[in-house]
Amino acid sequence: MNVSQVPLIDLSKASDPLIEFWKDEFRQIRRDFHRYPELGLDTPRTSQKIEDYLYSYGVDEIHTGIGGHGVVAVINGKTNSGKAVGIRADIDALPMIELSDHDHASCLEGKMHGCGHDGHAATLLAVAKYLAKTRNFNGKAVLIFQPGEEGYSGAKVMIDDGLFERFPVDEVYAYHNSSQLRAGQIALNYGSMQAAADAFTLTITGSGGHGSRPESTHDPIVASAYIITALQTIVSRNVSPLDSAVVSIGSIHSGNPLAQSVIPGSCQIVGTCRTFLPQTRDLVEKRLKEIAETVAISFGCTATLDYDRKYPPVINTPHLAQAMADIAANLVGEENVLRDYPRSTGGEDFAFMLEKIPGVYIRVGQGGAPAHNGFYDFNDEIIPLAATLLAKTLEKRLEELAK
Repeated sequence: MNVSQVPLIDLSKASDPLIEFWKDEFRQIRRDFHRYPELGLDTPRTSQKIEDYLYSYGVDEIHTGIGGHGVVAVINGKTNSGKAVGIRADIDALPMIELSDHDHASCLEGKMHGCGHDGHAATLLAVAKYLAKTRNFNGKAVLIFQPGEEGYSGAKVMIDDGLFERFPVDEVYAYHNSSQLRAGQIALNYGSMQAAADAFTLTITGSGGHGSRPESTHDPIVASAYIITALQTIVSRNVSPLDSAVVSIGSIHSGNPLAQSVIPGSCQIVGTCRTFLPQTRDLVEKRLKEIAETVAISFGCTATLDYDRKYPPVINTPHLAQAMADIAANLVGEENVLRDYPRSTGGEDFAFMLEKIPGVYIRVGQGGAPAHNGFYDFNDEIIPLAATLLAKTLEKRLEELAK
C-alpha cells in the first residue's frame, strides 16, 4: 500500500523562503531530468544540463569529467575559514519500464528515474543557486553530482579519480527521498543506515551424463540444492542474534530445459549478501566458501566461490547525525524527526565517501509509490525542504568548524 503524499506539515513554512520562491523552477528541472533518464556512469546530457545550470547560478568553480561524467561545483562563502563541507547527489536512472502516464514520463524506453535521483539532482541545484546567491557561510561548499549509484560504484569511481584530493572536505552529506515516510518527516540514525551490499557466484562442477544413469555421474544440480539449503544456516546458526545479515539466492542455472534427459556438468548459483559489521561480512564470506566446498565434495563435485564486495555499509558519524537531526527539528518540528530510524539492508554507494570522510546520510519523506517500481515518481513538493535542510546543515557545520 502506498504511503499518502499529503504532507504532515506546511512544507512552505519549513523551507527557506528564497528556495520556496524557486519551487516551480526546480520542479521543471526535475521533470526534464525525468523525461530523459540516463544509466550508470554514462550521463552526458544530465551532466551537461547540470553544468549549464551551475554556470547560470554564478558558482565559483565547475569541474567536469570526474570519474567520467561526474560534476563538482565549488562555492566560496563570504569569509574563508579554510574549512569545506561537501554535499552529494546521485544523478543516474534505472533500466526499467515506466508505467505511469504523467506528462513528464520517460521518453526513453527501458530507462526510468525509478529511485528519485532526478529529484536529488534538482535539489542539489537548488542548494547551489541558494548558496551562490546568499553566501552566508564561512568556508567552502563542494557540491558533488555523482553518476553510477545504481550498481556502478560511481562514488568510488569519482574517489579513485581524485575527488577528495582535488576537493578536500571536512564533512560530507547526502539525502535520499523515502516513499515509506510522509512528506514533512525526516529520518536517520546515529550509526548504520544501510547495509554492505555484496554479490556472489558459486560454480558447482561435477560430471554430467544420461539422466537414466545418474549413478555414472556426479550431479551438480543435486549438490547445488543441498548447498542452497545449507546456506540458510549462515544467518540462523553463525550470525549472532544480536546482529543481522541476509543471504539470498537470486538465480540458479544449469543445463538446457529442452534436454530433460541430460544431467549437466555444472551449475551456477548467484546471490547477494547484506551485512552491517565488518566482522560479520568476513564471517558470511568465509562460511559461504566453507559450506559450498564441503557439501559439494560430499556429492563428488567441487565448488568455486567468486565473492564481490560491492558497497560497504553506510555508517553515519554519530555527533554529525545528531547535529543534522537538530537542524531538521528546527525545520519540521521534533515530532517529525525520527532519530532512531531502522537501518536498511539496501545498498548505497555513498558509503564509499563515508569511509573516507565523516558525514551523514539522511532520509526525507515523500510518500507515494515505492522506489524501483514502475509507478514511482519523485514528489516535487519536497525539493525546497530537502534543499533547505542540506543548505542549513552546510551553513551550520561550517560555522562550527570555524570555531
